[in-house]
Amino acid sequence: MKINVVLVEPEIPQNTGNIARTCAATGAKLHLVGPLGFSISDKYVKRAGLDYWDKLEIEEHISFNKFLEKYKPEENNMFFVTTKGKQVYSDDVFGDLADVFVLFGKETKGLPEDILQKHIDKTIRIPMKEHLRSLNLSNSVAIIVYEILRQNDFKGLQEISDYFNLR
Repeated sequence: MKINVVLVEPEIPQNTGNIARTCAATGAKLHLVGPLGFSISDKYVKRAGLDYWDKLEIEEHISFNKFLEKYKPEENNMFFVTTKGKQVYSDDVFGDLADVFVLFGKETKGLPEDILQKHIDKTIRIPMKEHLRSLNLSNSVAIIVYEILRQNDFKGLQEISDYFNLR
């Protein structure tokens, strides 16, 4: 299984750096959909994921429309993460899928409302208390990516720590 983390118009460089680190550690591919709210060479992006950039698979897209033209939701296992999601992220929806795309919107607005309405059955959410706007983007990505991995028995990740073998 290949996990594709898609950030649509991310605005905060530190979040993107942290997400890059999560993607590198889990083998997920990171898609950055422009326009970005910062330069990819921004020191805050680099600092947050500095020693992981060379281990990261990353693809940039000029716009959300261009991304959707290349990776059509109707032809891919695509999930749209939103506080308005129809399903809870921990529902058994990720098992036995070949490739998965999880899309996250910009920090201040989320994903476009028309896209969410069009793909309402593929929206997922992380439960939280009422009247709160949302979790931090990098935390949300980590929660979802590790749930996808959990539902797939953490295939492709280190099974046993070698800590005690090094002592």
